[in-house]
Amino acid sequence: MEYAKINGLEKKVSRFFMGTLGMFPSDKEKHFATLDAAYDLGITAIDTARAYDSEPTVGEWIKTRGIRENIVLLSKGAHPTDYRERVTPYDIDSDLFETLAELQTDYLDIYLLHRDNTALPVGPIVEKLNEHQAAGRIKIFGGSNWTHQRLDEANEYAYAHNLTPMTVSSPNFCLAEQVQNPFAPGCVTISGNANKEAQEWYTKNQMPVLAYSSLARGFFSGRVTREMFANHPDDIDMFCRIGYCCEENFVRLDRCKEIAEEKGCTVPQVAMAYVLDSPLNTFPVIGAANRAEMESSFGALDVKLTPQEVLYLELKSDTRK
Repeated sequence: MEYAKINGLEKKVSRFFMGTLGMFPSDKEKHFATLDAAYDLGITAIDTARAYDSEPTVGEWIKTRGIRENIVLLSKGAHPTDYRERVTPYDIDSDLFETLAELQTDYLDIYLLHRDNTALPVGPIVEKLNEHQAAGRIKIFGGSNWTHQRLDEANEYAYAHNLTPMTVSSPNFCLAEQVQNPFAPGCVTISGNANKEAQEWYTKNQMPVLAYSSLARGFFSGRVTREMFANHPDDIDMFCRIGYCCEENFVRLDRCKEIAEEKGCTVPQVAMAYVLDSPLNTFPVIGAANRAEMESSFGALDVKLTPQEVLYLELKSDTRK
């Protein structure tokens, strides 16, 4: 495992965050085994959220193992409902206190707002996050699915008012371009040639990017093919099918296979290496179900792509040499 520094945190941070979506308390022993494997393999960073219903599982696992000070614990709050937007100072208070109780801790290393509401002024949001930081409830904070323009706006407000800015972000980032948003409304991607401006902003600022769906919802898992999409589309994960199944991405998949064969690795490792080798300051969030899948993901750390191979994968060049 590789580790990196995130400004504002004293703990070492593993290059991979362990995602906990679906780790419901009803099957906690199974999920404890998955988390044990992740920790044993060197993952020190855990990604959860109020909306995942996995905080009780994560909290009990950390407490029973006695490893709170070894874990970089991230949670997200203020997720909207079907009825209303919830990125408000009131909802931040409500969700954060519930999160701390469910996780059985008195602080979070990283706190992210799970969505944005651009109809609201950003100032009160930044002030509220600073209030919780000053109280010791969160170490650093940022946005999940916030555009880089809105992050800029928030930080300009912070600097103008002598407040702490947002210092971490969690958008979708992967090799594939989205055909359409396969996730919930308000999700933000910085993937693909169409989002060059966002990528340049993150490269310049080096704000840590906690990249979710870094294998394009399984498009680069090695299981999805053109033939499957043409003949048995229902066999493909719905979010993957809606979001990523298009000819341009199948060409990227073909090129991943070529490079994988040449380097003696797997297709997922090439796609993950693309994220890791990016000029952005990336920390992929993985949702591996078992130890073998985790070990496979970590193998991407040993796969190094040349600049020409990156251009080839991005469909900016017709040759990888």
